[in-house]
Amino acid sequence: MSAHLADPEVSERTEKTDRIELIRALGAIALTPPPSSDRLCEAVGLASIAPADHTEAFVLLLPPHAAIYLGPDGQLGGEGLDRVEGFWRALGLRPPADADHLGVLLMAYADLLEQTAPFAERVDASAELSNGLRMAPTEARTDPAARAAATVFHEHLWPFAPGYLVALSRLGLPEVSAWADLVLALLRDERHRHPAPPSLPLALREAPGPIEVGIGFDDLLDAVVTPVRIGMVLTQRDLAAGAAEVGLGYRRGERRYALKAMVEQDKPATLSWLARLAHRAAGRDMAHTGAAGGDETERWWTRRATHSADVLDTLAAQAETSREPSEHRLAPHDPAPHDAAR
Repeated sequence: MSAHLADPEVSERTEKTDRIELIRALGAIALTPPPSSDRLCEAVGLASIAPADHTEAFVLLLPPHAAIYLGPDGQLGGEGLDRVEGFWRALGLRPPADADHLGVLLMAYADLLEQTAPFAERVDASAELSNGLRMAPTEARTDPAARAAATVFHEHLWPFAPGYLVALSRLGLPEVSAWADLVLALLRDERHRHPAPPSLPLALREAPGPIEVGIGFDDLLDAVVTPVRIGMVLTQRDLAAGAAEVGLGYRRGERRYALKAMVEQDKPATLSWLARLAHRAAGRDMAHTGAAGGDETERWWTRRATHSADVLDTLAAQAETSREPSEHRLAPHDPAPHDAAR
């Protein structure tokens, strides 16, 4: 095992389970609904994830697609997916289905590692990879495979996975949190195995600019639910907890709709709460990176969250100053306007 493997849990598990197989199995757990994933969980020493929890975490609340967390609009597909598929095409390979899914990326990363020395002698270089990809024998044992693995890691895994996994761990689903914590610890160990590239990953180099004090209302709503713009991952559970924290009614529905309802009830309180959330996100980033400050990718996310927090603080103060004395604040038990009309 690498001397850089700082997490005791990862060290213990990788003594029992081959590192590459551990990465592959963890990817398959995210991709495979229970009960089919139960044996995979058992193999890596994790408790089985209940079907309802797997669906809630990986389908409803936090779909593990890189495009959502790195794309300029925070949606499935689009530029985020195109970047990942373009990587495989550049290698002359057919992109796997759901190419930007975290589970697929982990499995593809494991497959590429397996084609790299010192693992290559243990596999047939002409064998089909586990997710349908194939490398020619002459490619499998040479530097291109190692470079491809490093590219998958630094360009497509590391830019979004840490923030995603922290958000997943905070959902309050114990078995899902255990999976997320193990994957994050393993990825932090993998980071030490690949020299940091000289520049930011493409997704962050081409990311939209941060929010500014002069931002419009609709654009602010869009930005807050777009991780790469705001610097943090905002979940529906965050919104429900935030509404309770500041004493507002929570409107079930898509995050943008729920957030808009909160702002319309009490703009200063909602913006102040969002600022606190962004400050906490920046603090978590710094806690994970330690005294060294992490690599440039981690620092990018910390700077983005910190900037967003400062802007939101300013916007909250402006909203408080301009608040009308008679402004109505909807109580948590009040019905939504369209419900009241029924």
